[in-house]
Amino acid sequence: MPLRVVIAEDEAIIRMDLRETLQEEGYEVVGETGRGDAVVDLVRETKPDLAILDIKMPGADGLVAARTINAEKLCGVLMLTAFSQREVVEEARDAGALAFLVKPFQKSDLIPAIEVAMGRFRELTTLTGEVDALGEQLESRKVIDRAKGTLIDEAGLSENDAFAFIQKTAMSERTRMREVADRILDGSLRPPTD
Repeated sequence: MPLRVVIAEDEAIIRMDLRETLQEEGYEVVGETGRGDAVVDLVRETKPDLAILDIKMPGADGLVAARTINAEKLCGVLMLTAFSQREVVEEARDAGALAFLVKPFQKSDLIPAIEVAMGRFRELTTLTGEVDALGEQLESRKVIDRAKGTLIDEAGLSENDAFAFIQKTAMSERTRMREVADRILDGSLRPPTD
C-alpha cells in the first residue's frame, strides 16, 4: 500500500511540484488544497497517512490545522514554511508537526522528512495505544477492588475469597473479571449463601 498524502499549500506551483515528486516516489496524493480552512475537512474525508501543510495559507494557517489534526490523531503532519526562525519551528512542533521543511527544499530533503514524520507518527500511535491499554487496566483494577470491597462488606468474604469468587466466576462464564465486578457492583451477582 502506498503512503496516502494530503497537500495543503497555497502556492499552486509548489503544490504541483510536491504532487509530482510524491507520485514519482510512489506516494498516493489523495487530496490537495490551497486553503488552511479546508485542509482539516479534507483530511477527515480522505483519511491520509500524512498531511503536508504550509504554515501560511489563506483562511487559516497550517498551525491551526496541525493542532486539530494532531488533537484528533488523524494522521502525521509535515510542515512547510519559508521561515526558519526558531519561534516558527517551535510553534510548528507545539502544533503537532512531526517534521519540518524550509522552502525552497530539494527532493532529497522531502523524502527523509516524510519518513521521519511517519516514523514519529507510528511511535506516537503505539504509545497512545499502550497508554490507553494501561488506563483501561487501571480502571478495571479499580472496579475489581470495589467489587471485592462489596463482597467483603455484604457477603462477609475475606479479601482472598472475594477475589477468588470474581476470578472463578469470570473463568466459568468465560468473561472478563471486570464484567463480573460490574455485576457485583450493580447488585445483580452475589455468591451463593450456604
